[in-house]
Amino acid sequence: MDVIEQQKKWFSQGHTMSYAFRKRQLLKMKKMLETFEDPLLKALKYDLNKSAFEAYTTEIAFLKAEIKEQVKSLKKRMEPEKVKAPLSHTGTDNYIKKDPYGTVLIIAPWNYPLQLAIAPAIGALAAGNTAVIKPSEMTPMVSWVISRMVEEFFPPHILKVMEGGKEITQQLLAEPFDYIFFTGSERVGKIVMQKASEQLIPVTLELGGKSPALVHKDADVTVAARRIAWGKLINAGQTCIAPDHVYVHEEVKEDFLKAYDKAVKQLYGEEPLNNKDYVKIVNFDHFTRISNYLDNGRLALGGETDENRNKIAPTVLTDISENDPVMQEEIFGPILPVLEYRELQDVVQTISQKPKPLALYYFGENEEEQEYVTSSLSFGGGCINDTLYHIINPHLPFGGVGSSGMGSYHGKYSFDTFTHFKSITKQTTKWDPDFRYKRDEKSLKIIKNLL
Repeated sequence: MDVIEQQKKWFSQGHTMSYAFRKRQLLKMKKMLETFEDPLLKALKYDLNKSAFEAYTTEIAFLKAEIKEQVKSLKKRMEPEKVKAPLSHTGTDNYIKKDPYGTVLIIAPWNYPLQLAIAPAIGALAAGNTAVIKPSEMTPMVSWVISRMVEEFFPPHILKVMEGGKEITQQLLAEPFDYIFFTGSERVGKIVMQKASEQLIPVTLELGGKSPALVHKDADVTVAARRIAWGKLINAGQTCIAPDHVYVHEEVKEDFLKAYDKAVKQLYGEEPLNNKDYVKIVNFDHFTRISNYLDNGRLALGGETDENRNKIAPTVLTDISENDPVMQEEIFGPILPVLEYRELQDVVQTISQKPKPLALYYFGENEEEQEYVTSSLSFGGGCINDTLYHIINPHLPFGGVGSSGMGSYHGKYSFDTFTHFKSITKQTTKWDPDFRYKRDEKSLKIIKNLL
């Protein structure tokens, strides 16, 4: 594609290397979001029925904070990092240079179609790369606005948006990018990684999985229910780190169910389907897939659907087993299976035998048990006594492990992801000892002592 050739040529000429250039691109990105704020809010409403409040807080505000953090720390992050050296390197200077990879491909999903397209681009530009963004065709209005605003603020040899469906993604994956950043499903992530491996292109994969929540017997059940409902129902559950299901200790299960019911009503009223701010399911295919889970277990809350508007009410399923269909794949919707347990060790063992989730949330006051859960299980990241909040801290890396992804970003970690750390040793010419070049016993003894 011509645009990739343009970006590669322009990058090779060194235009992106200076601090002044990178800062200018970040400030331009900030101005772009401010200028297009209203069209973006309208597009998010159209594609997903996101309220202005939810769209701004989960998409636009997040990006503004990311830009602010990058600008504040950019100069320091770009500086070469001096490192120590062993005795054998006496007389040398040793440091790490921070080099951009080059031209980056960013493939974005539909659930947070603005945030997850632009946030990686912020990191890529901060690190001195050029980038191509492929937004999701499943949110066409947001995709169109992203394309228009980038076109207005950035020349294509710096940042370009390529709209289209699967065929465009396939064409892009055949191009010789220097880095690929993908957010989406595990199934498509495998395809991206396979295509990247054919050209030995490094990748970051931000995937998903069935992220569990645990509510232990010493938890503040009211707080736990409110925070789980909040985390589950933002974007109607279409969030990669949403609590997928919850394990509740048998002693507090009934209290949790009552508190969750109350929390849902506080968030969306008695009739969530008629709440104008309640997000819809992205399309009818996903609506049908999620609706099929309503037959699992026993319906303890909700269950109402509106196929004309692709809406599913906040729902709780009980009497669920690990073998039920709703427990086999990521739900990505507002249905919450509630499973009961008696011993903490047993539920930890159950989770440990499953694919590693992107997030885990533990509710309980005992610090030893908090440490036990977070140390015994492998997961991308998570919270103790909350949900989703770890993703908002720009000083924490966000990413998966195992089947939930590889690599991380946000803040410093975005800069690092799109940066090659190049090691340099600068040797003195004031002396040149002979033992390096001789192969006698004396030289060997000197080398052994030095090393």
